[in-house]
Amino acid sequence: MLPVSFSAGVLLYILFRVLVRGFYTVKPDERALVTSFGRAQRLGQATVTDPSLNDEEQERYQFPAVRVIRPGGPYFKWPWQEVHKVSVATRSLPITWDPTKVQATVEAVTKDNLTTGVDGQIRFRVAERNLYAYLFGVAQPLEHVMGYFISVLRERVANFVDPRGASLLGGPETGPGQPEDEAAVAPELSEGVSINDLRKNLPLLNDFMEQQCRSTGARYGIELDAALITQIDPPPEVDRALSAINSTRNQVAADISTARADAEQQITMSKRAVDIAMNNAQAEVAPLHELAATLAAVKAEGGPTALRAYARNMRLPLLGRARRIVRVLHSQV
Repeated sequence: MLPVSFSAGVLLYILFRVLVRGFYTVKPDERALVTSFGRAQRLGQATVTDPSLNDEEQERYQFPAVRVIRPGGPYFKWPWQEVHKVSVATRSLPITWDPTKVQATVEAVTKDNLTTGVDGQIRFRVAERNLYAYLFGVAQPLEHVMGYFISVLRERVANFVDPRGASLLGGPETGPGQPEDEAAVAPELSEGVSINDLRKNLPLLNDFMEQQCRSTGARYGIELDAALITQIDPPPEVDRALSAINSTRNQVAADISTARADAEQQITMSKRAVDIAMNNAQAEVAPLHELAATLAAVKAEGGPTALRAYARNMRLPLLGRARRIVRVLHSQV
Protein backbone atom coordinates (compact mmCIF):
# COMPACT_ATOMS: atom_id res chain seq x y z
CA MET A 1 0.00 0.00 0.00
CA LEU A 2 2.87 2.31 0.80
CA PRO A 3 4.57 1.94 -2.60
CA VAL A 4 1.26 2.73 -4.33
CA SER A 5 0.74 5.87 -2.25
CA PHE A 6 4.33 6.91 -2.82
CA SER A 7 4.03 6.35 -6.56
CA ALA A 8 0.76 8.30 -6.63
CA GLY A 9 2.35 11.18 -4.73
CA VAL A 10 5.34 11.24 -7.07
CA LEU A 11 3.00 11.17 -10.06
CA LEU A 12 0.91 14.03 -8.66
CA TYR A 13 4.04 16.05 -7.94
CA ILE A 14 5.30 15.48 -11.47
CA LEU A 15 1.94 16.45 -12.95
CA PHE A 16 1.83 19.60 -10.78
CA ARG A 17 5.44 20.43 -11.55
CA VAL A 18 5.21 19.85 -15.28
CA LEU A 19 1.63 20.71 -16.20
CA VAL A 20 0.52 23.32 -13.66
CA ARG A 21 3.76 25.15 -12.95
CA GLY A 22 5.03 24.61 -16.48
CA PHE A 23 2.80 27.29 -17.97
CA TYR A 24 3.49 30.99 -17.64
CA THR A 25 2.43 34.28 -19.20
CA VAL A 26 4.25 37.54 -19.95
CA LYS A 27 2.57 40.87 -19.22
CA PRO A 28 2.49 43.69 -21.82
CA ASP A 29 5.16 45.68 -19.99
CA GLU A 30 7.39 42.65 -19.46
CA ARG A 31 9.89 40.63 -21.43
CA ALA A 32 11.08 37.15 -20.46
CA LEU A 33 14.20 35.10 -20.95
CA VAL A 34 14.30 31.32 -20.51
CA THR A 35 17.36 29.45 -19.24
CA SER A 36 17.93 25.72 -19.46
CA PHE A 37 20.12 24.45 -16.61
CA GLY A 38 21.19 28.08 -16.10
CA ARG A 39 22.13 28.73 -19.75
CA ALA A 40 20.13 31.31 -21.71
CA GLN A 41 18.72 30.36 -25.08
CA ARG A 42 21.04 32.01 -27.61
CA LEU A 43 20.41 33.06 -31.19
CA GLY A 44 23.26 31.17 -32.77
CA GLN A 45 26.64 32.90 -32.50
CA ALA A 46 25.24 36.44 -32.78
CA THR A 47 26.35 39.08 -30.29
CA VAL A 48 24.98 42.46 -29.27
CA THR A 49 26.88 45.27 -30.99
CA ASP A 50 26.66 49.02 -30.48
CA PRO A 51 28.39 51.67 -32.66
CA SER A 52 28.77 53.99 -29.65
CA LEU A 53 31.43 51.65 -28.18
CA ASN A 54 35.03 51.77 -29.32
CA ASP A 55 36.98 48.65 -30.28
CA GLU A 56 38.25 48.00 -26.76
CA GLU A 57 34.80 48.39 -25.21
CA GLN A 58 33.17 46.20 -27.86
CA GLU A 59 35.62 43.44 -27.00
CA ARG A 60 35.00 43.91 -23.27
CA TYR A 61 31.20 44.19 -23.42
CA GLN A 62 30.54 41.32 -25.83
CA PHE A 63 27.24 39.76 -24.79
CA PRO A 64 25.40 37.04 -26.73
CA ALA A 65 22.09 37.73 -28.44
CA VAL A 66 19.38 35.71 -26.66
CA ARG A 67 15.82 34.67 -27.42
CA VAL A 68 13.39 37.14 -25.84
CA ILE A 69 9.86 36.01 -24.97
CA ARG A 70 7.35 38.64 -26.06
CA PRO A 71 4.14 39.51 -24.14
CA GLY A 72 1.44 36.88 -24.37
CA GLY A 73 0.99 33.29 -23.39
CA PRO A 74 0.45 30.90 -21.96
CA TYR A 75 3.93 29.56 -22.70
CA PHE A 76 5.28 26.21 -21.58
CA LYS A 77 8.59 25.43 -19.89
CA TRP A 78 10.15 22.23 -18.68
CA PRO A 79 11.04 21.72 -15.02
CA TRP A 80 14.75 22.18 -15.75
CA GLN A 81 14.04 25.55 -17.30
CA GLU A 82 13.70 28.86 -15.46
CA VAL A 83 11.87 32.00 -16.62
CA HIS A 84 13.40 35.42 -15.88
CA LYS A 85 10.85 38.21 -16.28
CA VAL A 86 11.93 41.85 -16.57
CA SER A 87 9.82 44.99 -16.69
CA VAL A 88 10.65 47.18 -19.70
CA ALA A 89 8.48 50.12 -18.61
CA THR A 90 10.16 53.51 -18.41
CA ARG A 91 11.02 54.44 -14.84
CA SER A 92 12.56 57.49 -13.20
CA LEU A 93 14.98 57.93 -10.34
CA PRO A 94 16.58 60.97 -8.71
CA ILE A 95 20.26 61.23 -9.45
CA THR A 96 20.82 61.27 -5.67
CA TRP A 97 19.70 57.63 -5.45
CA ASP A 98 22.36 55.47 -3.84
CA PRO A 99 21.58 52.19 -2.02
CA THR A 100 24.63 52.60 0.22
CA LYS A 101 23.85 56.07 1.62
CA VAL A 102 21.27 58.83 1.91
CA GLN A 103 22.11 62.16 0.25
CA ALA A 104 20.12 65.27 -0.64
CA THR A 105 22.32 66.34 -3.57
CA VAL A 106 25.25 65.03 -5.58
CA GLU A 107 28.41 66.98 -4.83
CA ALA A 108 30.52 68.15 -7.76
CA VAL A 109 33.53 70.47 -7.95
CA THR A 110 33.54 73.24 -10.56
CA LYS A 111 36.57 74.64 -12.37
CA ASP A 112 36.62 77.40 -9.71
CA ASN A 113 37.25 74.71 -7.05
CA LEU A 114 33.79 75.30 -5.58
CA THR A 115 31.80 72.36 -4.25
CA THR A 116 28.26 72.62 -5.55
CA GLY A 117 25.21 70.41 -5.16
CA VAL A 118 23.52 68.97 -8.24
CA ASP A 119 20.01 67.53 -8.27
CA GLY A 120 17.73 66.13 -10.93
CA GLN A 121 16.20 62.98 -12.36
CA ILE A 122 16.92 60.39 -15.01
CA ARG A 123 14.46 58.25 -16.93
CA PHE A 124 15.56 54.79 -17.99
CA ARG A 125 14.27 51.43 -19.19
CA VAL A 126 15.68 47.95 -19.58
CA ALA A 127 17.21 47.38 -23.02
CA GLU A 128 15.16 44.64 -24.65
CA ARG A 129 17.93 43.90 -27.15
CA ASN A 130 20.42 43.24 -24.34
CA LEU A 131 18.58 41.39 -21.58
CA TYR A 132 21.59 39.14 -21.08
CA ALA A 133 23.72 42.04 -19.84
CA TYR A 134 20.97 43.23 -17.49
CA LEU A 135 20.32 39.78 -15.97
CA PHE A 136 23.76 38.15 -16.04
CA GLY A 137 26.31 40.83 -17.00
CA VAL A 138 26.64 42.61 -13.64
CA ALA A 139 25.17 41.97 -10.20
CA GLN A 140 23.53 45.41 -9.80
CA PRO A 141 23.16 47.04 -13.25
CA LEU A 142 21.21 50.05 -11.99
CA GLU A 143 23.94 50.93 -9.50
CA HIS A 144 26.52 50.68 -12.27
CA VAL A 145 24.51 52.99 -14.53
CA MET A 146 24.04 55.55 -11.77
CA GLY A 147 27.74 55.43 -10.93
CA TYR A 148 28.66 55.89 -14.59
CA PHE A 149 26.20 58.79 -14.91
CA ILE A 150 27.52 60.56 -11.79
CA SER A 151 31.15 60.16 -12.87
CA VAL A 152 30.43 61.65 -16.32
CA LEU A 153 28.45 64.48 -14.70
CA ARG A 154 31.25 65.36 -12.28
CA GLU A 155 33.83 65.29 -15.07
CA ARG A 156 31.72 67.65 -17.19
CA VAL A 157 31.10 70.08 -14.30
CA ALA A 158 34.80 70.13 -13.39
CA ASN A 159 35.91 70.85 -16.99
CA PHE A 160 33.19 73.31 -17.93
CA VAL A 161 34.99 76.30 -19.52
CA ASP A 162 32.32 77.96 -21.64
CA PRO A 163 32.08 81.62 -20.44
CA ARG A 164 29.95 82.70 -23.40
CA GLY A 165 27.28 80.07 -22.97
CA ALA A 166 28.29 78.28 -26.17
CA SER A 167 27.37 74.71 -26.94
CA LEU A 168 28.95 72.06 -24.74
CA LEU A 169 29.27 69.91 -27.83
CA GLY A 170 31.74 72.22 -29.58
CA GLY A 171 29.39 74.70 -31.27
CA PRO A 172 30.37 78.22 -32.33
CA GLU A 173 30.90 80.78 -29.63
CA THR A 174 29.06 83.55 -31.44
CA GLY A 175 25.64 83.00 -32.95
CA PRO A 176 24.90 84.01 -36.54
CA GLY A 177 22.53 86.74 -35.42
CA GLN A 178 24.67 88.12 -32.61
CA PRO A 179 26.32 91.49 -33.34
CA GLU A 180 30.06 91.77 -33.03
CA ASP A 181 29.84 94.37 -30.27
CA GLU A 182 27.63 92.09 -28.17
CA ALA A 183 30.08 89.24 -28.70
CA ALA A 184 32.89 91.48 -27.47
CA VAL A 185 30.95 92.44 -24.34
CA ALA A 186 29.81 88.92 -23.41
CA PRO A 187 33.13 87.56 -22.06
CA GLU A 188 33.61 90.60 -19.84
CA LEU A 189 30.23 90.06 -18.20
CA SER A 190 30.42 86.34 -17.47
CA GLU A 191 34.07 85.30 -17.54
CA GLY A 192 35.09 82.94 -14.74
CA VAL A 193 31.65 82.41 -13.18
CA SER A 194 31.32 78.68 -13.83
CA ILE A 195 28.19 78.11 -11.71
CA ASN A 196 26.33 80.82 -13.60
CA ASP A 197 27.40 79.24 -16.88
CA LEU A 198 26.19 75.84 -15.72
CA ARG A 199 22.82 77.26 -14.69
CA LYS A 200 22.40 79.02 -18.03
CA ASN A 201 23.29 75.89 -19.99
CA LEU A 202 21.27 73.21 -18.19
CA PRO A 203 19.53 72.07 -21.44
CA LEU A 204 22.89 71.72 -23.16
CA LEU A 205 24.28 69.91 -20.15
CA ASN A 206 21.33 67.50 -20.20
CA ASP A 207 21.83 66.85 -23.92
CA PHE A 208 25.51 66.17 -23.35
CA MET A 209 24.72 63.69 -20.56
CA GLU A 210 22.21 61.86 -22.76
CA GLN A 211 24.76 61.54 -25.55
CA GLN A 212 27.47 60.28 -23.21
CA CYS A 213 25.13 57.69 -21.66
CA ARG A 214 23.85 56.18 -24.91
CA SER A 215 26.30 53.31 -24.51
CA THR A 216 24.79 52.10 -21.21
CA GLY A 217 22.43 49.80 -23.10
CA ALA A 218 25.39 47.88 -24.54
CA ARG A 219 27.34 48.04 -21.25
CA TYR A 220 24.74 47.18 -18.62
CA GLY A 221 21.47 46.50 -20.45
CA ILE A 222 19.83 49.75 -19.33
CA GLU A 223 18.96 52.51 -21.80
CA LEU A 224 18.93 56.09 -20.59
CA ASP A 225 15.76 57.71 -21.89
CA ALA A 226 16.35 61.28 -20.63
CA ALA A 227 18.47 63.24 -18.18
CA LEU A 228 16.92 66.19 -16.39
CA ILE A 229 19.32 68.16 -14.19
CA THR A 230 17.08 70.75 -12.56
CA GLN A 231 19.10 72.31 -9.76
CA ILE A 232 22.67 73.47 -9.12
CA ASP A 233 23.10 74.91 -5.63
CA PRO A 234 26.43 76.38 -4.49
CA PRO A 235 27.25 76.97 -0.80
CA PRO A 236 25.29 79.84 0.85
CA GLU A 237 28.22 82.27 0.94
CA VAL A 238 29.01 81.57 -2.70
CA ASP A 239 25.35 81.97 -3.61
CA ARG A 240 25.27 85.43 -2.03
CA ALA A 241 28.38 86.47 -3.95
CA LEU A 242 26.87 85.12 -7.17
CA SER A 243 23.70 87.10 -6.54
CA ALA A 244 25.76 90.29 -6.25
CA ILE A 245 27.67 89.43 -9.44
CA ASN A 246 24.44 88.70 -11.29
CA SER A 247 22.89 91.98 -10.12
CA THR A 248 25.94 93.93 -11.29
CA ARG A 249 26.00 92.09 -14.60
CA ASN A 250 22.30 92.73 -15.17
CA GLN A 251 22.76 96.43 -14.40
CA VAL A 252 25.71 96.68 -16.80
CA ALA A 253 23.76 94.84 -19.49
CA ALA A 254 20.77 97.15 -18.96
CA ASP A 255 22.99 100.24 -19.22
CA ILE A 256 24.58 98.92 -22.40
CA SER A 257 21.17 98.16 -23.90
CA THR A 258 19.88 101.62 -22.98
CA ALA A 259 22.94 103.36 -24.47
CA ARG A 260 22.67 101.28 -27.63
CA ALA A 261 18.96 102.07 -27.95
CA ASP A 262 19.61 105.81 -27.48
CA ALA A 263 22.39 105.74 -30.09
CA GLU A 264 20.18 103.91 -32.57
CA GLN A 265 17.36 106.39 -31.94
CA GLN A 266 19.68 109.37 -32.53
CA ILE A 267 21.00 107.82 -35.73
CA THR A 268 17.46 107.17 -36.96
CA MET A 269 16.36 110.73 -36.17
CA SER A 270 19.43 112.14 -37.94
CA LYS A 271 18.70 110.07 -41.03
CA ARG A 272 15.09 111.27 -41.06
CA ALA A 273 16.18 114.91 -40.66
CA VAL A 274 18.55 114.55 -43.62
CA ASP A 275 15.78 112.99 -45.70
CA ILE A 276 13.38 115.84 -44.80
CA ALA A 277 15.96 118.51 -45.69
CA MET A 278 16.67 116.83 -49.01
CA ASN A 279 12.97 116.63 -49.81
CA ASN A 280 12.48 120.33 -48.96
CA ALA A 281 15.43 121.34 -51.14
CA GLN A 282 14.10 119.26 -54.02
CA ALA A 283 10.66 120.84 -53.56
CA GLU A 284 12.15 124.34 -53.79
CA VAL A 285 14.36 123.57 -56.77
CA ALA A 286 11.70 121.76 -58.80
CA PRO A 287 9.60 124.90 -59.69
CA LEU A 288 12.78 126.71 -60.76
CA HIS A 289 13.70 123.86 -63.07
CA GLU A 290 10.17 123.82 -64.45
CA LEU A 291 10.19 127.62 -65.02
CA ALA A 292 13.57 127.46 -66.75
CA ALA A 293 12.27 124.74 -69.07
CA THR A 294 9.16 126.80 -69.85
CA LEU A 295 11.14 130.00 -70.64
CA ALA A 296 13.52 128.04 -72.84
CA ALA A 297 10.57 126.57 -74.77
CA VAL A 298 8.92 130.02 -75.16
CA LYS A 299 12.13 131.59 -76.43
CA ALA A 300 12.76 128.72 -78.81
CA GLU A 301 9.31 128.99 -80.40
CA GLY A 302 8.63 132.77 -80.39
CA GLY A 303 12.01 134.36 -80.00
CA PRO A 304 12.87 137.32 -77.72
CA THR A 305 9.57 139.08 -78.55
CA ALA A 306 7.51 136.19 -77.21
CA LEU A 307 9.74 136.01 -74.14
CA ARG A 308 9.17 139.75 -73.40
CA ALA A 309 5.42 139.28 -73.91
CA TYR A 310 5.46 136.31 -71.52
CA ALA A 311 7.31 138.37 -68.92
CA ARG A 312 4.83 141.25 -69.34
CA ASN A 313 1.85 138.94 -68.92
CA MET A 314 3.40 137.42 -65.78
CA ARG A 315 3.72 140.95 -64.29
CA LEU A 316 0.04 141.82 -64.72
CA PRO A 317 -1.23 139.66 -61.79
CA LEU A 318 1.52 141.06 -59.62
CA LEU A 319 0.68 144.66 -60.58
CA GLY A 320 -2.98 143.99 -59.83
CA ARG A 321 -2.14 142.95 -56.27
CA ALA A 322 0.40 145.71 -55.66
CA ARG A 323 -0.60 148.73 -53.51
CA ARG A 324 2.28 150.94 -54.60
CA ILE A 325 4.35 150.95 -57.76
CA VAL A 326 7.70 152.71 -57.98
CA ARG A 327 8.98 153.50 -61.42
CA VAL A 328 12.59 154.51 -61.92
CA LEU A 329 13.36 156.76 -64.85
CA HIS A 330 16.86 156.88 -66.16
CA SER A 331 17.81 160.45 -67.25
CA GLN A 332 19.81 160.85 -70.38
CA VAL A 333 22.92 163.02 -70.10
